Order: sequence, then C-alpha cells, then structure tokens
Amino acid sequence: MDIRSIRKLIEIVEQSDIAEIEIKEGEHNIRITRSKEPVYISAPAMHAQSAPVAAAPVATAVPEASTSTLPVETKGHKVTSPMVGTFYTAPSPEAGDFVKVGDQVAVGDTLCIIEAMKIMNPIESDQAGTVTKIMGVNGDSVEFGQPLFVIE
Repeated sequence: MDIRSIRKLIEIVEQSDIAEIEIKEGEHNIRITRSKEPVYISAPAMHAQSAPVAAAPVATAVPEASTSTLPVETKGHKVTSPMVGTFYTAPSPEAGDFVKVGDQVAVGDTLCIIEAMKIMNPIESDQAGTVTKIMGVNGDSVEFGQPLFVIE
C-alpha cells in the first residue's frame, strides 16, 4: 500500500463519523483510529493526592483509632474480589439480593456478581456459614483482593 492510499484513508476517517478503520492487504495491515475527545493524562489527580499527605498528623490519628476497631470487624472469613469490576448484589435491578446479612450460605452459593469487561461473573461462597457483613456497595467499583463479605 502506498503513502497516497494511506493519506486518502486518513482523510476519509477525518471527514466521516468513522472512529476506526483497519485494512489488510497481503502482508500489510493498517489501522487508523480517531479519537473525538483529547486524551488527558491524570497528572492533576497526582497533585490532588499530594495535598492530603501534607496533613499527615491528622491522617495518622484516624488510622490509629480505627485499628483498635479492626479486630472486631475482621472476625470471620472474608470473601474477597477475585477481579477488578463493578459489584452487584442482585442478578438484575428488579430482582432481590443474592444474600443479606444474617443469611446462611453453603459452599458454592452465589453471593454477588462482578461485571468485568461486559461479562457478569458470579462470585460464590468458598465457606459455609452466616453472612455477618456485606462490605461491597451495589453498583460501585471493586478492586482485586478487596473484601466483599464476612462469613462466620
């Protein structure tokens, strides 16, 4: 493919609503992608995080107070998120929650769903017992290893 053909493809993409085009010709592969919005690097967020560090004396007092209450909360088995995604307590907005605090669960019972890359992944209990705490918030993002449930 010659440079004139490539320039013509770029012009077509710029003048149309096409966001991306990929052409394969023999061994050559050309992909032209257009972003309608500029890409920003989150440098301001880094500056915003440095401000709370300056207030370290206040921040250190809070964790010390909260560490004394942690042993009470860590009692029981924690079910953690196996992936990054969006936490859902029910299979659909109209349906009831999979589990509530006080419910008895068996190994393999579905506790929640985590949506990752448009795939709904059921999270099952790996221990039998009673759900004593639900730490995930419906519709919020969760991180890998984040505690979601406590089962005793």
